[in-house]
Amino acid sequence: MKRLPSTQALRALESFLRHGAVWKAADELNLTRSAVSHQLRLLERDLGFALFNRVGTRIELTTRGSAYANDVSAALSLISLSAARNAGQELSGQLCISCTPGFAATWLSTKIGKFRRNFPEIALSIITPKLLEDVTNPDVDVFIAFGESTMKDVEVELLKEVEFTPLISPVLLNRLGAFQEPGDVLRGDLLHLADQEDWKAWFQAAGCSPDLTNSGVFFADMNLVYGAAMNAQGLAMGDEFICREAMETGHLVRLFDLSIKSPKAYYLAIPSAKSDFASVVAFRDWILDELSRSNT
Repeated sequence: MKRLPSTQALRALESFLRHGAVWKAADELNLTRSAVSHQLRLLERDLGFALFNRVGTRIELTTRGSAYANDVSAALSLISLSAARNAGQELSGQLCISCTPGFAATWLSTKIGKFRRNFPEIALSIITPKLLEDVTNPDVDVFIAFGESTMKDVEVELLKEVEFTPLISPVLLNRLGAFQEPGDVLRGDLLHLADQEDWKAWFQAAGCSPDLTNSGVFFADMNLVYGAAMNAQGLAMGDEFICREAMETGHLVRLFDLSIKSPKAYYLAIPSAKSDFASVVAFRDWILDELSRSNT
């Protein structure tokens, strides 16, 4: 090639590599699908070899395209790391935190002022990923992810294990009456995050058929689930950590003593190349200390 590909096209390719779909890349980059598709077509033309195979209405990376996309991802990460290193190791500069929406809304956003008061020269940005376990964004310095400990290319540290239990608003509880046994939850709509797995696991632990979960409303974001629950739209399978304040203030009421432990947990995940950045170390130490205070 006589000239370098456009940075926007390379970012589109890197985003497609991580998400596997044009619409997801477009969503992440705040572009239209047609704009991303156009960038990828131009990149393919400039490179002179096929990046994608067309499979019906979908596209997928060719073997050569996948190899090139991984090289691009590594190069963009290197550029990001170089900028961070050359900004200095002092407690200043930028710190980007990726945090799951529920954790961000109900815990981090209520505590982050304390970190800012301790480190006022650090410019913070907090983003939420589309996938709760996503730790691949090269622009992020620290991830707070909900998943399993087997995350690739990051140093992982447990923040909080999670238990789920059915929660209801006092308004809906008064409307539906007392709940005597697990099956009584079906008197109201069950609220689901993406799928029914949490409710199925709880019903099974309660000695009921998992098939009882075949009803309710599905949401793409846990904040929407809790918002609907607090507004008396149904019953949520609540994360006892995230919902702790709502339960203490009476906005949500626990129905049964039975909880289920999630196979997933909240983890602090830090890219290995960034683990010794002073701002990253400061945030790690702060959040671990703050969580330990929250538990007491």
